[in-house]
Amino acid sequence: MAPRHSFATSVEAPATARLTKGFGGKPPDQFRPHGLVAADDRHLEATHPRVYITLMERSLSWLAGQRPAMETLLAEIVTLPSHTADKAGVDAVGRALERAFPLPVTRNASKVFGDHLLFSGRRPARDGGLILVGHHDTVFPAATFSGYRVADGLARGPGVVDMKGGLVLMAFALRALEDEGLLHELPLTVAVVADEEVGSPESAPMVRAAAAGARAALVFESGRSGDAIITMRKGTGSVHVVARGRAAHAGASHRQGRNAVWAMARFVDAAQKLTDYDRGITVNVGKVWGGIGKNTVPDLAEAELDFRFVSRPDGAWVMARLEEAALAAAGGISGTAIDLTGGPARTPLERTAASAALSARYAESQRAVGLDAREAPLVGGGSDASTCADAGVPAIDGLGPRGDGFHTLDEHLDLESLVPKTQALAHFLVRFARS
Repeated sequence: MAPRHSFATSVEAPATARLTKGFGGKPPDQFRPHGLVAADDRHLEATHPRVYITLMERSLSWLAGQRPAMETLLAEIVTLPSHTADKAGVDAVGRALERAFPLPVTRNASKVFGDHLLFSGRRPARDGGLILVGHHDTVFPAATFSGYRVADGLARGPGVVDMKGGLVLMAFALRALEDEGLLHELPLTVAVVADEEVGSPESAPMVRAAAAGARAALVFESGRSGDAIITMRKGTGSVHVVARGRAAHAGASHRQGRNAVWAMARFVDAAQKLTDYDRGITVNVGKVWGGIGKNTVPDLAEAELDFRFVSRPDGAWVMARLEEAALAAAGGISGTAIDLTGGPARTPLERTAASAALSARYAESQRAVGLDAREAPLVGGGSDASTCADAGVPAIDGLGPRGDGFHTLDEHLDLESLVPKTQALAHFLVRFARS
């Protein structure tokens, strides 16, 4: 395992020396974590032995000086292209993470995607502990968006906030606890998957199994404005549509042709009309192709469709209506047929009493280090938080560094948020270890 300071620009005093400095009674200012006010100290005194307060203060203080090291690791892994389809690139990022995380790792090899990683504490999350979840693939082929650059306090690059910044955050929070001897007190599993951007088709069973029995799941997708914590996400589905007809010369034999593109057009119109914003249902036919030229009646057309929904029954409802639309569209044009492949992929992340309580608990840690904290409104994009919730584990999301522009060439991360968002996780983990 790489030494703790492998990404640091300087080496701090050993922990044994720091134990003798300034921890009798109230800590000196240089050891008070940013944003940890006196009122919060009183709360900790009431609920934690002094040793945990001291460990908390030292962990957060160490993190306060780690921004250069965090940016170094961030630059390294963003510079490595890791589009989901680029197995070699995703695995290169995985090797960098293995060096950065202070836990032993198990690689779950894949022939299709990059290898999925499971980092484990002495006891796994299923022993009533925590599972932390992230992914190291991105939506960007290297030829589309590559490189890493910093300007005006923002870091830019493919996957910088979705979600390589979250991976850096997790690694450094765990290293802070390791240095204080707390890390191995936690029943803990960290899952880093390589196929999240295409719906986690391969890794979902692994994550579900790793999460089962955990008390909570924390997911470090892009942080939102106001440091909002995500407790609700829409479910997602996808469908591949194939319309078949009969080819014919568009002039000499038009009557004998059966136009598959026409049948597809009728289906697309019906599918789009299923969108119901009041119910939180959206349907988007994002890609259509077919035919070989304007003077041939096309015998084949295909389409790719995405749909989003708020509840599981709504997901089943959308799929049933799409099947009806396919039958009606093909039935209106004799000699054509439409086949659908796919359906709901990710279940919704639905807010529960347990996840609301987890959000409130994490919000306390965010406020303790000077961040804002509230619950985010319903989010349209899916994530592995839904997979953890499927295992019966309360899950919250959006705990990574703040940023915006994810899935666009303007993707960027607010570097000022790196340290405090990491401190929030460390604060939460210390409190969890005590509980």
